[in-house]
Amino acid sequence: MENSYDIAVIGGGILGLATARALNERAPRARLVILEKEAKLATHQTGNNSGVIHSGIYYKPGSYKAKLCVEGKGLMLEFCQKHGIRVDHVGKVIVATEPAELPRLQTLYKRGIANGVPVEMIEPAQLREIEPHAKALRAIRSPSTAIVDYKEVCSAMTRELTARGVTIETNARVTSITRTADAIDLETPRAVVRARRIVNCAGLYSDVVARMAGARVNLKIIPFRGEYYMIRPERQDIVRGLIYPVPDPEFPFLGVHLTRTVHGEVEAGPNAVLAFAREGYTFGRVSPGELAGTLTYSGFWNMARKYWRMGSYEMYRSLSKGAFVQALQRLVPALRSEDVTRGGAGVRAQAVNPDGTMVDDFRIIAEADAVHVLNAPSPGATASIAIGRHISAMAAEAFGLK
Repeated sequence: MENSYDIAVIGGGILGLATARALNERAPRARLVILEKEAKLATHQTGNNSGVIHSGIYYKPGSYKAKLCVEGKGLMLEFCQKHGIRVDHVGKVIVATEPAELPRLQTLYKRGIANGVPVEMIEPAQLREIEPHAKALRAIRSPSTAIVDYKEVCSAMTRELTARGVTIETNARVTSITRTADAIDLETPRAVVRARRIVNCAGLYSDVVARMAGARVNLKIIPFRGEYYMIRPERQDIVRGLIYPVPDPEFPFLGVHLTRTVHGEVEAGPNAVLAFAREGYTFGRVSPGELAGTLTYSGFWNMARKYWRMGSYEMYRSLSKGAFVQALQRLVPALRSEDVTRGGAGVRAQAVNPDGTMVDDFRIIAEADAVHVLNAPSPGATASIAIGRHISAMAAEAFGLK
């Protein structure tokens, strides 16, 4: 392994790849390396999400999420077209099933308009034309929402980066970071990698890497497992595109929904249940050290006091197929328990402040020799190319890139 670079990007998910791509475009002569701790790229959050290219309807106007999602959607579609990656423009409906949800649906509609997203408020008769099995008092139609396989996107980015001379090292977990007079030494199992600057895109471990690098970080990543069920093949015609509930504005997750994939399957989920390890993809996966880190963090207990009802329900729904299906039946009443089987799971990296508030927007900080991506949940994949460009601009200013 060559061990001297201008910039090291820590993390080989879609955001790390997109950031390396943007840095290479801005400074093509800079020696770049991506350090990925797993044997394969895009193993964790990137490889376990719903595959949705979000339109940008959900996010507060003026926020980074709103701006970068809308911009990133366009860039993602261009990238996929250039590389021949399949994108299905299936559209989405967000359904209000109770009167109490109607004001929140109207707020979402206004957000979509403010963010420049094509949206339409529709009545039940119009909804039946789009999704015959869905039920709602009213709904929002988002025709520009699409689906893709983000692993295919990452494969194309990897080919681009390799062709441009960017080094990609797998099985390269960064175990310590030491600053010298003019460089940063990153210890990995096979070698010490020396870089003048670092960009931290470590996802579930972004706060750990930031602290390792000496950054003053007062938030903590709390892992939330998102579990999926799959609709049986003979019942997949019950969903044509994407059917979402109206999200709880106090909770930064979108609620269990029904999502068609580019591979012809229909996923149901994900929920959002506390994971007992940062890579806790199953209920029984426990990391004592990481769980202790969560339980000794004051922000966790402040969050728990605020969301204990929601958290208890999510835990119950994780353990009860009946409760999970009941949530889906609010969207599609004809769905039956025998129509769904257990699927896989992903883990979200959710940054939580000491006061217990969940960080809602993207959180990226820059120092003289480092940029740290501390919160980039959904729509992080949709926005990844735009986020990468944003990070490269921050790096150009902080690092003096040319």
